[in-house]
Amino acid sequence: MLKQIFVNLPVADLPRSMAFFRALGLNFNPRFTNEQGACLEIAENICAMLLVEPFFQGFTKLPISDAKKATEVLIALSCESRAEVDELVAKALAAGGTTPNAAQDHGFMYQHGFADLDGHQWEVFWMDEAAAPAQM
Repeated sequence: MLKQIFVNLPVADLPRSMAFFRALGLNFNPRFTNEQGACLEIAENICAMLLVEPFFQGFTKLPISDAKKATEVLIALSCESRAEVDELVAKALAAGGTTPNAAQDHGFMYQHGFADLDGHQWEVFWMDEAAAPAQM
C-alpha cells in the first residue's frame, strides 16, 4: 500500500513561493528544506516539494512546463466545509495568487481554486459523498 505523496513543483523564486504558502497557513518541514527546495506540508503524508527550476530540471530530461501558459497538473485538495474552501482561496488571493475559474456549486460538491505565484493550479473543494450522484 502506498503511504505518502510528494508532488514536485518547479518554482522560480523559492523564498517568494514559501512566503505565499505560509500566507495560506501552511508550514514547511525544515528537515527537507534548503536553498534548492522546500517541503510544503499540506496534510499528514501529503507534501509538495517546491524545487528551484535548475534543481527540478535535474530530475527530468523533458523541458519544464510554464504553468502560466499550459496546464501541467491540477492539484485537488479536499476541505472540510464550503467556508474553508472560500477562506483558502481568499488567503491565496491576498498573498498574490489568482483565480483561474469562478467557484462552482454542484449541490453535493462546492469547488473553487487558485493559481500560485508560478501558475500551478490548486483546486480546493468540499464534497458530501453521500449526496453525490451515482456514477457508472
